[in-house]
Amino acid sequence: SASNPCYHDTVTKLHIPIIKMQPGTTFSRALVGLLLLLSAEQCTSLLKPVITGDQESTLHLPVSNQQQDVQEHPLVRIPLDKQYVPVTRNNRTIMYKTVYFGNMYVGLPIPQKFTVVFDTGSGHFIVPSKNCKQPACANHNRYDRHLSESAVDLDHFGNVVPHDSERDQVAISYGTGEVVGEFSREVSCMSSHMGENASVALASHTDCVELRIIQATEMTEDPFAHFEFDGVLGLGLEALALEPEFSFYGQLARTNKRLAPLFGVFIARDDRFSSEITFGGHDPQRVASDLHWVPVTKAEHGHWQLAVRRIIIGNQTLKICETGECTAIADTGTSLLGIPKASLQDIHWLLAREVDDEEAIRKNHVDCRTIPGPNITFVLGDGVELTIGPEMYSRPAGLRVITNSPGEEQLLCRAALLPVEVLPMLGPKAFILGEPVLRKYYTAYDWKLQRIGFAPAVQLLSPSEGKAAHRVIGAPPAEVPAPTVVYTE
Repeated sequence: SASNPCYHDTVTKLHIPIIKMQPGTTFSRALVGLLLLLSAEQCTSLLKPVITGDQESTLHLPVSNQQQDVQEHPLVRIPLDKQYVPVTRNNRTIMYKTVYFGNMYVGLPIPQKFTVVFDTGSGHFIVPSKNCKQPACANHNRYDRHLSESAVDLDHFGNVVPHDSERDQVAISYGTGEVVGEFSREVSCMSSHMGENASVALASHTDCVELRIIQATEMTEDPFAHFEFDGVLGLGLEALALEPEFSFYGQLARTNKRLAPLFGVFIARDDRFSSEITFGGHDPQRVASDLHWVPVTKAEHGHWQLAVRRIIIGNQTLKICETGECTAIADTGTSLLGIPKASLQDIHWLLAREVDDEEAIRKNHVDCRTIPGPNITFVLGDGVELTIGPEMYSRPAGLRVITNSPGEEQLLCRAALLPVEVLPMLGPKAFILGEPVLRKYYTAYDWKLQRIGFAPAVQLLSPSEGKAAHRVIGAPPAEVPAPTVVYTE
């Protein structure tokens, strides 16, 4: 695990379990095997060294659980860019992965800018090194150790070592790739403080922190070469990090008392508007109600993990949670809703529906996000209910199933779900609250009290209000692709 790595000679091997996306969707029990084969390619929970793995929001909240935050500290706002990456099969795009990232600055007195994924599902700050010569690094900003006067080179125990000495390294496995890197203690800031030395910046600015970072000297082409962002800033709880000093928000909470130990995440539903992350508190303009809090369970494992009382799909309560073992992980680095692998087939069955719109069938075109379907409701540990509908969990394109005998056809809509493998630390009933949930609900992460606050997210009223400096990369065509066609006997 991340908290108990296995070292070999001068190479630190970090064995971290991962989520892998396996194909899987169904409509009818007779079609289960076929549809599982026709679902998405691996949509790995983006860059996660952690788990082996526009309707109004519906939020039922207990009045006794009112938010008691006092926004007396300044907020640091970072707008997030968005990238779509196509998932193809047989030279045809069947869906898109999405990822959100913003700017961070490493080193002083010459800050080096990096775009990073702010990932609540991992525990380390990783940036490409100038010493990395692989193609996956060449396309990104790379950290130049020689430009930084604030860097201190370390071995894996945290001891200071000469910069030109043989270095210990860590190998981190992700869903579809691996990073190998070296250790340094560095100053990282959320904005540029050009010309300042480390002591001045740390004393003068609320957005700077000193922590251990990993300089990636090797990065596999898949998946890193396909994404625009440079690195990953882990915002998981401290237990996900090799040592406490690797934890970005842990270090921030310990050393920077002027910034409240809380951060908030807003994911825009419309690409015209900017998503954002705020440090030092939540953005009150982004929530439609008070935040209502749910305590983290099993914090010793490092995940923003919540107890789940029950899960309801349509009018059916899932039996999987009857014994009280279900949990849900809030994960800003996952673009899909994660489902325990053993329950994936049954949940696909409950969420799939047949299209009976004759015009859509005749035109062979349907946007499944607009086709009515059952809601999914998560009833969390303190009675908070989070509900998402088919507009959030559906694959846009339909599936046309043609039965050769007797020549019948069906046009189906399916969910986009991420299978979650079983991990001893998480148990067999761990769900992931990825982007479908985060688009509907603003989330605030209280580091000190180890809890997550939820409120319906407020979208901006007009495009003119969304002109924050953000980019949308690789946006798909407005028109949904024609349904995939499959034939059965």
